[in-house]
Amino acid sequence: MDKNGATLQFYHFLSIFIIINLSFSYCKAIEDHKEVYVVNLGGHSNNNINGVAKTLSEIEENHHSYLLSVKETEEDAKASLLYSYKHSFNGFAALLTPQQASKLSEMEEVVWISKSEPDKYTMHTTRSWEFSGLEENERIVNSNNHFGHMPADLLSKARYGEQVIVCGQNQRALVTKEWDQFQNHGREYLIGARYYLKGFEQYYGRLNTSEDYRSPRDKDGHGTHTASTVAGRTVHGASALGGFANGTASGGAPLARLAIYKVCWAIPGKQKAVGNTCFMEDMLAAMDDAIADGVHLMSISIGTTKPVNYSDDGIAIGALHAAKKNITVVCSAGNSGPGPGTLSNPAPWILTVGASSVDREFRAPVVLGNGQRIMGETVTPSKLRRKLYPLAYAADLAKPGVSRTNASLCLENSLSPEKAKGKIILCNRGNNSRVGKGKVVKQAGGVGYILGNDKASGGEVPCDAHFLPATALTYNNAMKVLKYIMSTKNPRAYIMPARTVLHTKPAPSVAGFSSRGPNVIEPNILKPDITAPGLNILAAWSGGDSPSKFSSDIDPRIVKYNILSGTSMSCPHVAAAVALLKAIHPTWSSAAIRSALMTTAGLTNNMGEGLSDETGGLANSFSYGAGYFRPAKAADPGLVYDASYVDYLLHFCNSGLQGADKSFKCPPNAPSAMELNYPSLSISKLVKTITVKRTVTNVGNAKSVYFFESKPPLGISVEASPSLLSFTHVGQKKSFTLTVKARSELLENKNSTKEYSFGWYSWLDGNHVVRSPIAVSLA
Repeated sequence: MDKNGATLQFYHFLSIFIIINLSFSYCKAIEDHKEVYVVNLGGHSNNNINGVAKTLSEIEENHHSYLLSVKETEEDAKASLLYSYKHSFNGFAALLTPQQASKLSEMEEVVWISKSEPDKYTMHTTRSWEFSGLEENERIVNSNNHFGHMPADLLSKARYGEQVIVCGQNQRALVTKEWDQFQNHGREYLIGARYYLKGFEQYYGRLNTSEDYRSPRDKDGHGTHTASTVAGRTVHGASALGGFANGTASGGAPLARLAIYKVCWAIPGKQKAVGNTCFMEDMLAAMDDAIADGVHLMSISIGTTKPVNYSDDGIAIGALHAAKKNITVVCSAGNSGPGPGTLSNPAPWILTVGASSVDREFRAPVVLGNGQRIMGETVTPSKLRRKLYPLAYAADLAKPGVSRTNASLCLENSLSPEKAKGKIILCNRGNNSRVGKGKVVKQAGGVGYILGNDKASGGEVPCDAHFLPATALTYNNAMKVLKYIMSTKNPRAYIMPARTVLHTKPAPSVAGFSSRGPNVIEPNILKPDITAPGLNILAAWSGGDSPSKFSSDIDPRIVKYNILSGTSMSCPHVAAAVALLKAIHPTWSSAAIRSALMTTAGLTNNMGEGLSDETGGLANSFSYGAGYFRPAKAADPGLVYDASYVDYLLHFCNSGLQGADKSFKCPPNAPSAMELNYPSLSISKLVKTITVKRTVTNVGNAKSVYFFESKPPLGISVEASPSLLSFTHVGQKKSFTLTVKARSELLENKNSTKEYSFGWYSWLDGNHVVRSPIAVSLA
């Protein structure tokens, strides 16, 4: 072999060695890569020694022992532990390699293990109380009022929520003796606060305190907004920037107390307008503490970005353990609508809330050069001089090399300053924030901005405090403006200043962003449960953030109140109603309170018509659940559908998950989800006929008789046996069966749709209408 050949062979051998070595290093890197995992050990029934409960330190040591079994040293085991969940449930969050997590999952004591993911959870941000019937004799003038006028005695009967402590997620709610030490100092609005960021810092590194406070203090605005919606004190002369929605503001339970549990944080290097992040392990620690603190109610305006199984859902796990302590957990359904199967927080032990509108608009029409006036909405204080300006479609103003699609959305650096200067610009909704589009227009030299809804958003118009004169249009109105631009040689327009208009019709309607059913985790549990005001809601705001949620170098404006939209806003409305019901009915279970709200919900708007969606067409139970919440009615529901912690464990068993509570063993044949005593009925893939059982508890008149009535889904019959329920005392329970049958003509029709159809059934006694929604699809 010559020298060159030997050299070639050497290099060939060397390259093989390097490839093998690199492969080994890559595999080793994967093996050594550590991520946060939540290890669930079930309930605390196994945390005792000879019948004596373990101390908190002994429980933590027990968790260390599990880690030591997969770690090389005791120091590594202790350093890897982020949280030890030792109050309401048994488990821990730790830094593990995939191999270590797999080894732990094989242990008999481990129920399940779930990996933490940074983008899994997010906050659900988008005239409410009077509109919802929660104002005492017009006590609140305008600012956030929501549905008719409530009997004057409801708020006073509930003592305005006094002694109810609302614990925040950035907002959850509670009442407890354990907080008496704080209450002795007077009627404080805020009685305690904690923060949780170990999971956040494990992923992102140490918190940048220029982006968020390393404390429970709110630098985002979301937590302040949601907390004040539940329990804000009465404030006269409250309004958004520019004086919009001026009036007297108040939370739904204005004498309730707040305890804040901050779990969501600014994403490093990104504007808050993009959103925040919340880690499962941090939320579980907060919920574990809140349960131990003795909370009565949690209001959580957070959810997953897509539906996930119960075992991988920290909120569902924490809420299950809260249910054991009879704590009502209210959660937002999410802002991923209007597509089907998009909702989060679907567990039946959670009260899941969609979002709808109120009877208030902030009208700012666009006047076109041809004299046509197109209605829009905004809460932008900036005004144009009263004259017509050149009008253009953003797609026609694209920079060289930028697609028309990107330019039409007014994405960052997509518009040509030479083409945009001095114009009012129409931008399509989608992909980036609504306020962010206006920033792009202003940076390109535009003098005004029109936001045109996409088809999916339809008639839903969220209002924002933009950087320049602006208004937002429904899809149909945006198409009118676009048609004018396309058909006119020199299109011109003027955006009129906005004004607050009350008693608008129709209202309420379901917001297009509100996430929809069916429940993809368990189709036989109907979700959402209910809807409440979530579109253009005024509430308090943090001085640490601008109204647009852009940094101060971009938006230096500071406000005390702000208008937002989202199921994050509807969730605390229902939480406040729960707080009042708990004050009036302290012995009711969390399931009974949910039932009271659902079975008394409204199905008609202020025109006496059925609730509509963003298209203007009729909405259904996959968008509004049982209907629009009516707190005054819920205080006296007549009958309630109750459920216990054991019922929820049985549902867990039916979901194929066992060991959530070590003291409970799943039966060989767990009841189906349809058998859960829920105030609604969902039947997925009905085959001919099915019969389910329900039980109601009398909480109304001692002696009463209820008659059955139904409006079944199209092609379906619904019969109750018995069809008459007679009660002799309060607290008495009566069971009945519901037989749901597909009519023969529907089964024989090969072209019949497999889509869901909707209806309801009710029990009536002359004073109460106890209504439950029905959703049915055929197999």
